[in-house]
Amino acid sequence: MAAKTYPEYSSRYPLLIKNLMMRPLRLYPDDIGVVYRNDAGQYFRFTWKQWYERTCQLANALTGPLGIKPGKPGVPGDRIATMALNHHRHLELCYASTCIGAISHPINVRLSMDHIAYTINHAEDKIIFVDDLILPLMDFIWDKIKDTVKMVVYMSDKPGLPQTRIQPLYEYEELIKQQPKSYDWPNLDENTYAVLYYTTGTTGLPKGMLFTHRQLYLQTIHLIATVGTAPRTPDAPQNPKVNIPMVNVPLFHIHGWGAPWYNVYSASKIVFPSRFSPEAFCELVQTEKVTSSGLVPTMLAMLIEYPDFKKWDLSSILTVSTGGAALPPGLKAKAEKMFPNFNVGSGYGMTETAAASIGAQIKRWMVDWPKEKLDEIRVKTGLPFDGIEAKIVDDKGNEVPHDNQTQGEIVLRGHWIMEQYFKDPERTATAWRDGWFHTGDAATVDELGYIQIVDRITDVIRSGAEMVPTVLLENITCTADFVLEATYVGVPDEKWGERPMAIVKLMPGAKQNPKDVLTFLEKEGVDKGKITKWMLPDYVVFSDDIPKTSVGKFDKIAIRKKMDEFVSKAVRVHKM
Repeated sequence: MAAKTYPEYSSRYPLLIKNLMMRPLRLYPDDIGVVYRNDAGQYFRFTWKQWYERTCQLANALTGPLGIKPGKPGVPGDRIATMALNHHRHLELCYASTCIGAISHPINVRLSMDHIAYTINHAEDKIIFVDDLILPLMDFIWDKIKDTVKMVVYMSDKPGLPQTRIQPLYEYEELIKQQPKSYDWPNLDENTYAVLYYTTGTTGLPKGMLFTHRQLYLQTIHLIATVGTAPRTPDAPQNPKVNIPMVNVPLFHIHGWGAPWYNVYSASKIVFPSRFSPEAFCELVQTEKVTSSGLVPTMLAMLIEYPDFKKWDLSSILTVSTGGAALPPGLKAKAEKMFPNFNVGSGYGMTETAAASIGAQIKRWMVDWPKEKLDEIRVKTGLPFDGIEAKIVDDKGNEVPHDNQTQGEIVLRGHWIMEQYFKDPERTATAWRDGWFHTGDAATVDELGYIQIVDRITDVIRSGAEMVPTVLLENITCTADFVLEATYVGVPDEKWGERPMAIVKLMPGAKQNPKDVLTFLEKEGVDKGKITKWMLPDYVVFSDDIPKTSVGKFDKIAIRKKMDEFVSKAVRVHKM
């Protein structure tokens, strides 16, 4: 007689986000798990048990009075959107929304008003949870979204509801406080959709993509495994007893690069600053003994400019990861000079990969290399994380030589690469070809397999028959002591088609002139064989306000729209 088997509880036991949530509750229920500092300087602390109970109360409210319905494989559940900063309520929403089988949709509130309204309507968000600080923005676009959104929940550290035309409006704390502190989480199919992310829309309307429980679970486990098995240099600081990460990257941007998933699973003490400022960052590091943080290069630059950083004790910081834009070696060097134990590495990801997919990790036989040589590795884009395949291909799909020179496009596949764009088969067909996802990023790869982004394919300056890689120029320029930030764009040229223009933000107090930028590039770039004379900029302009996207990347589209303004202020320093 055949025995009854239970594959759903053994060989096919589902990979679900709820399993990430249960680990700290099981191991460390009475440890402080979540710390939140609001803009007024008030602190809120929760043990893992307290945070979990609040998440259960929220889940009961969602499935009870709010009537949220779950999805199933291939059919998304109700979309639960957030217009919120980084705090404990946002973290509760990440887990309650996904673990009941619905969709968590973090709305990027730094998009244009039209794009925010577009993503809400395109996603068909049934309910939006909005912060008090962001409610005026919602009010501004309410007429464009009120036919889509059925309910709004107001989140604030102060009790009460505001006077507003937005209806129906519920108060978060009032909504959950009468709900039970336990919840019977369903055993969903692991291929149930969990989150909906949108791109920033730099090349058109934002594109949406769904990721499943299985994808996010595997990403979390693989990232933790990749970091945990990485070789350590002899002078590397000892791992802390408890990792205390500060989540500075906004949760509305790909859920802060996946921070809710791996930090909760790791049972870290998670520190939320509401929104980033240099003073709040330094205060939280000193007060909470923060050990790690994720920052976009723009945030690093803001810290370098912060005049009072020396009054804070930042010695607990051991690791800083950067993403969102390429990390210039010069910015890395400046950061490491200013902060003790400040070890910075870079990585690569995009909305279509749920953030992390490539990271600048060293190999075990490199651990005794001198710091200068290791730094050359750590500022590269890096190697694909476990669970991801990556290669660089030419326009015919052939892999380029591993010579650190030949440019091609990064293509990816793996557990957490998006399957398709939401409601957009045409752009899906353009991105997925021959079993590989085409990123649109130009890169080289060296003999050791390390990838180095050269540019967005659309941002490469095409001068004559040559292509001028802007990221390479930006990296070299930022090594100058007097340069804080720099980007490059192509200026129309009758003879060559385009010629490079450098847009530079100087370090505070720097007195150099535009010609000094050219002199530096000749000495550190041309003379050392890093670039050719052809790549030298014809124009240099100093600016304290270089346009950036909502995630801190240089906004080349906005720069091109203001091209005449930048060129009118630029100094001609070179002519081919």
